[in-house]
Amino acid sequence: MLIEQNHKARRWAAICHLSALGMLLFLMFGNILGPLTIWLIKKREFPFIDRHGKEAVNFQISMSIYTVAIVAFAIARLSIEAMLILAVLLIVLNIIFIAIAAFRASHGKSYQYPLTIPFVR
Repeated sequence: MLIEQNHKARRWAAICHLSALGMLLFLMFGNILGPLTIWLIKKREFPFIDRHGKEAVNFQISMSIYTVAIVAFAIARLSIEAMLILAVLLIVLNIIFIAIAAFRASHGKSYQYPLTIPFVR
């Protein structure tokens, strides 16, 4: 029973991280809605998901803020080309960090995203 619960927790934690890829489908806030929904539903069932969910939600909120800041700064100071390059770089880094977090979660390990502002504690 404990092994099965551990497996479920790891699977749900990995799905929580991967659900942030909703940004590729829904664009605005898809990256936040997936992890937030899974975290809110599963956090009481598994403490492991509570930890991973908070990390995923905080990171995705941070990435959204960075994206808005890049767009605002680019409009004010940079060219459209520079904005596109920075936006693509941010998306690629986001996908890489999501993959690392999901992999670590699926193996029962913790992961702390870089560049994260801790909104949810």
